[in-house]
Amino acid sequence: MSTLTQNSIEFSLKNKVADISLAEWGRKEIRLAEAEMPGLMALRAE
Repeated sequence: MSTLTQNSIEFSLKNKVADISLAEWGRKEIRLAEAEMPGLMALRAE
């Protein structure tokens, strides 16, 4: 990735990822929550 492209991406993002190695753990937590809370998922679908 060129420096110009990287800089433009950094400025356009509102949030910064602190530790990308936790991404998979976060996805697992979300899947677990979705399975355990069907009522919440019904609200999300609306």
